[in-house]
Amino acid sequence: MSVIYSSPEGMTQQVPYHHVAVGTGTRHVHVSGQIARRVDGTPVAPGDLAGQVAQALRNTAIGLAGAGATFDDVLRLTFYVTHWMPEKIAEFMAGVEQVAAEIGMPIPMPPASLIGVDYLFEPDVLVEVEATAILD
Repeated sequence: MSVIYSSPEGMTQQVPYHHVAVGTGTRHVHVSGQIARRVDGTPVAPGDLAGQVAQALRNTAIGLAGAGATFDDVLRLTFYVTHWMPEKIAEFMAGVEQVAAEIGMPIPMPPASLIGVDYLFEPDVLVEVEATAILD
C-alpha cells in the first residue's frame, strides 16, 4: 500500500475522514472534478444531494481506475457542494455511505475537505469531487 492513513491523538476524533495521509509512491494521479453525470452526459439524481454524491464518487472511481489506482491510493478528496449548510451533512454522508462498499472507498474516508460554493458547472450540479492519489 502506498498510502497510510491516520488520525493522530490530539486531533478531532469521530470525523468521517482521516486527518493525515502519508504517500510513499512516485506516480501522482489527479482526478479532475467529477459530477453526477452518466457517460453520455445525462444528469443523475437531479435535486438529490445524496444521489449526486454517490454518482460523483462512482465517476471518481472510474477516473482512478483509468490510471491504475483505487481509493486505497487516494491521498486527498475535495468536495465542492453548492449552497452548503451544516444541516446537509446527513444527506451528504448518506451518499458517501451508499456507494463506499461498491467503489472500494474506505470509511472513514481519506483526508477530505468539503467546500461550500454558490454555483458549479451547471445549475443542476450540487456536488463535485476531486481526488489526488499516489502509486508506487
